[in-house]
Amino acid sequence: MTEIVNGTVSGTGGRGGKRPRKGLKMKRIFTTPGVHPYDEVRWERRDVVMTNWRDGSVNFEQHGVEFPEFWSVNAANIVTTKYFRGAVGTPQREWSLKQLVDRVVGVYTKTGVENGYFASPEDAEIFDHELKHSLIHQIFSFNSPVWFNVGTLSPQQVSACFILAVDDTMEAILDWYKEEGVIFKGGSGSGINLSRIRSSKELLSSGGTASGPVSFMRGADASAGTIKSGGATRRAAKMVVLDVDHPDIEEFIETKAREEDKIRALRDAGFDMDLGGKDIVSVQYQNANNSVRVSDEFMHVVEAGGKFGLRARLTGEVIEEVDGRGLFRKMAQAAWECADPGLQYDDTINDWHTCPETGRITASNPCSEYLHLDNSSCNLASINLLKFLRDDDTFDVPNFVKLTELIITAMDISITFADFPTEKIGETTRAYRQLGIGYANLGALLMATGHAYDSDGGRAIAGAITSLMTGTSYRRSAELAAIVGPYDGYERNAEPHKRVMRKHAAANDDLRTLDAMDKAIHAEATQQWQECLKLGERHGYRNAQASLLAPTGTIGLMMDCDTTGIEPDLALVKFKKLVGGGSMQIVNQTIPRALRRLGYQEEQVEAIVEFIAEHGHVVDAPGLRTEHYEVFDCAMGERAIAPMGHVRMMAAAQPFLSGAISKTVNLPESATVDDIEQVYMQGWKLGLKALAVYRDNCKVGQPLSAAKKATEEVEAEAETPAVQVIEVPRPTRRRMPNQRPSLTTRFTVGGAKGYMTASSYPDDGVGEVFLKMSKQGSTLAGVMDAFSVAISIGLQYGVPLDTYVQKFVNMRFEPAGLTDDPDVRMAQSVMDYIFRRLALDYLPYEERAALGIFSAAERTLQARGEDPAALQEVVDTAALAQSAPIEDKPAEGKPAAASPAPARAELELIPSLESHAGRTADAPLCMTCGTKMRPAGSCYVCEGCGSTSGCS
Repeated sequence: MTEIVNGTVSGTGGRGGKRPRKGLKMKRIFTTPGVHPYDEVRWERRDVVMTNWRDGSVNFEQHGVEFPEFWSVNAANIVTTKYFRGAVGTPQREWSLKQLVDRVVGVYTKTGVENGYFASPEDAEIFDHELKHSLIHQIFSFNSPVWFNVGTLSPQQVSACFILAVDDTMEAILDWYKEEGVIFKGGSGSGINLSRIRSSKELLSSGGTASGPVSFMRGADASAGTIKSGGATRRAAKMVVLDVDHPDIEEFIETKAREEDKIRALRDAGFDMDLGGKDIVSVQYQNANNSVRVSDEFMHVVEAGGKFGLRARLTGEVIEEVDGRGLFRKMAQAAWECADPGLQYDDTINDWHTCPETGRITASNPCSEYLHLDNSSCNLASINLLKFLRDDDTFDVPNFVKLTELIITAMDISITFADFPTEKIGETTRAYRQLGIGYANLGALLMATGHAYDSDGGRAIAGAITSLMTGTSYRRSAELAAIVGPYDGYERNAEPHKRVMRKHAAANDDLRTLDAMDKAIHAEATQQWQECLKLGERHGYRNAQASLLAPTGTIGLMMDCDTTGIEPDLALVKFKKLVGGGSMQIVNQTIPRALRRLGYQEEQVEAIVEFIAEHGHVVDAPGLRTEHYEVFDCAMGERAIAPMGHVRMMAAAQPFLSGAISKTVNLPESATVDDIEQVYMQGWKLGLKALAVYRDNCKVGQPLSAAKKATEEVEAEAETPAVQVIEVPRPTRRRMPNQRPSLTTRFTVGGAKGYMTASSYPDDGVGEVFLKMSKQGSTLAGVMDAFSVAISIGLQYGVPLDTYVQKFVNMRFEPAGLTDDPDVRMAQSVMDYIFRRLALDYLPYEERAALGIFSAAERTLQARGEDPAALQEVVDTAALAQSAPIEDKPAEGKPAAASPAPARAELELIPSLESHAGRTADAPLCMTCGTKMRPAGSCYVCEGCGSTSGCS
């Protein structure tokens, strides 16, 4: 009789043997027999009050919610507002984490019992208790759709990732629009490959010319922009893929870059080009991520040089040849301009495909981590790695293995009861049972153990953990196949599936370990892969896919993770929400642990942490050795991780993942097109499946095409034999009149108080700004005086205010944080606040909208789906009223008296320092709460309320 005991198979059975005993024999991991996991936790009641960051009003309020005392305020707030079901204020409203976990886990346990997953009621109870313990202790989390839907009257949708398909018929294209709309309406995203659609260079059966896939993208883009995602104002999450040999590939590559040029031109012409603006609808293709599916054949042509053939969709014949390097250059140039397209490496993806006999992998979900069959879906769960770091800085390998078994069992059960948005997706997912286990907090784990993210040691740990996770997952999948059978499509794909398992195991054998931690993890991973191959050969596998690395946006916040997915830490200093409201700035709590691990004494640790709190980086920190700087490198800031450091970390994990990795490789603003080409080429050589890049400020900087045109003009002039002397007129200064209207604003940024007086010409805009933030005679006061004079003279010499706003908004330094201004609730520095306030007071709505600066009232109107431009007079009056008290109007014909300002020496205008805040600076504002979002994999997440722009 076959029996599954703690994940091992004993006895006889299998195909041709005796009938196996049905059910897993579960063993406890964290729980105690006879004690409910809830009884081992100290619970506390809290009040969750979410303030609208736009106008200070309360937009959510629930009192007396119950959470474990160790849960942060932010995690409790997000779960209460996002995942508790029932109308607020009614008895049906959930008010405790216990109720939420009971609702979800109850369905999993009940379904497992009904479908023979457990050997006995006692085993089902152990499964139930272990899941509940792990969830309330933030050891792992299911993806958001599970928390939204499971155990409610809604459809039991558990998947966050979807892949669709479209054929070369009008009926299929219209079905694509409909299916995509249904998925968007439910708050999820999807991806699709359009390469089956004939190009605009091919003929129709009627004799006419085909429209081509790019034209049909317009309809899908308009649909996504209208439906958006879940009825919210943020854009829908979608991915569009086109094969590199499609005849319309050049048009596809340049599509979004060309539209970015249109946005700039229309904005400069005075049109409302904000995301919610009335004129933005004229801009197309903005609701999707675009990726080119490149083949090994194409990449070899790029390496060697030569022609590459573009093929007709119906016949496969080459209808045009293009220069391979030139086409690759166009991809990199477009990505330099607007971050699209990304690349997906087709041959690598399909070489690791477990089900090629069913069909090729042609597309991915919006964040590029789920790659499998068309018309399929994947549900996700992520492990909090920092929970397995023991006090002695060793990794808890045995419990990590046991938890992985538990999660895979639960995820497979979920497919049994799950509902799906379309019947085709439901059929494929039930037949292939794709799972997506992953992890979060890798960056924090590496820092806490004294490993640099961009180091051989850091990559060895990441590779070993990923290998252990996937090997254990497939081993458990083989055990499940022995009990409830392999997936329906396994028999026809048995040989390729087993081949991919051997590839994973071979990659594990090639993994190079460096120290005790990764050696211990790798030793267990080797054992798991050996057992996986043996059981898979005997029983097959329950799941066609097991693992990937998702962005873990909302659920990462739910688990109080310092870092998301495979990402490094974003910054060394963060803001922590406090009970009762407000927030405080804290140094990342993994830093003291890392310093102790590196051998620093307690007094040294305190001095270094104090330095980091003040400066935000470790450069020149007292007593910190320079060889340890790299341990504290982050995604941005003083010591940002190099772009290839991100690529190498992805390459360390990729051989041990069924799917891919949701991650964007950040490049500095100074990066060139050559740099992006190098990243794309190395991504292919290192065996990645998908890769996206983002050059800092690429969506607000000068486009490459314009720079190129300017260069060409200069070169043309250089070739002209005649020397021409051009008189350049000097700018003239327009001085302020002796009496001029002014506006004084008192402000607070991160606890630091200050005053700003802005004087304007009686007829035309601001011309003078003075700032005061410290006592007269202090260094800070002197610096602010000098800065004020420089800005004032620049304004009087004709430098447009919006130019200063573009340069100083998003500049990051301390003090930063909460302000007392309802229009600008968070500021990254005093300069960030000042120029946002000046923009609100003196720039017209159209210019502010292009810069992403809105008043509280305007954001409220956007959230309601209304046009903010229609109420500009009201909004501007309100903004002025918030900045200064309303005073009596001066007598008719007499100008208003200016606020007295101390005499200051005039200084020459000097170049201002520009902020390089990168992808965070370009991140959208959360339309739920108004907070600037931060990167999470290929998506964005709001730390204020947990909203995401993609997978969660």
